[in-house]
Amino acid sequence: MHYSILQALLVGLWAAFCFAGQIWGTYTNRALFISFGVGLILGDLRTAVIFGATAELAFMGFGVGPGGSTPPNPLGPGIVGTILAISIKSLTPAAALSLSYPFAILIPFVITFIYSVNANSLSWAKNAIEAGKYKRYHFLSNITLLSFIVFAFLLGFTATLSTDALKAFVEIIPTWLINGLTVAGGLLPAIGFALIMSTMVKKEYIPALLLGYVCIAYLKMPVIGLAFAGAVLAFTNYFNKAHHNSSNSNDNQGQDKEEYEDGI
Repeated sequence: MHYSILQALLVGLWAAFCFAGQIWGTYTNRALFISFGVGLILGDLRTAVIFGATAELAFMGFGVGPGGSTPPNPLGPGIVGTILAISIKSLTPAAALSLSYPFAILIPFVITFIYSVNANSLSWAKNAIEAGKYKRYHFLSNITLLSFIVFAFLLGFTATLSTDALKAFVEIIPTWLINGLTVAGGLLPAIGFALIMSTMVKKEYIPALLLGYVCIAYLKMPVIGLAFAGAVLAFTNYFNKAHHNSSNSNDNQGQDKEEYEDGI
């Protein structure tokens, strides 16, 4: 499948906009959001959203970096994985996620490199403004953002124009290995979800987790139905806790009043 120069430019611009969200502090650099835009540009929104949802489940957990480590970045799978899933119809979203995951590992190294190169930009910008060179100051103040934008644009543009090379690479992979990558890709969302639960789960949430597992595995409840059930549990817990806090506050006020009267 061939894509035009215009489509490659649009994908590059979309990748630059999404990746810049890491500097802007927005949530544009998410797998589902990136895949959505790529699907619109390349004309297969359905496949893009399916892939993006699969990748998003994985990166919900991979986005939690232990200590000072840099977690895998969703830009690579969001761009390259979506292009693979759209261009190669025989490739499942899980297999596309596995094949594009090395880009998620590579991009944090690029990010570290950009930060390292621009480490002195703050002092350069300070010297520029002291010298009255405001255009130079403006450029140096935004050089890290511009570096992110240029890198992401080149990644999106190159990946879109390299579809034939990506397809040729996938075709030489044996069927048994593709099947293995499909299985591995199917496990990535489970691993990502397990990672995020390992940092958020509390013992009082375990019954809700077990209930969710029973609803999905045995009762075959749709995900939307499970979301409504989870909302009911969340609201019940919230209102019960609010009522409990209100009761404790009233009891404390009554006790303080009695002690005050006894003191008088």
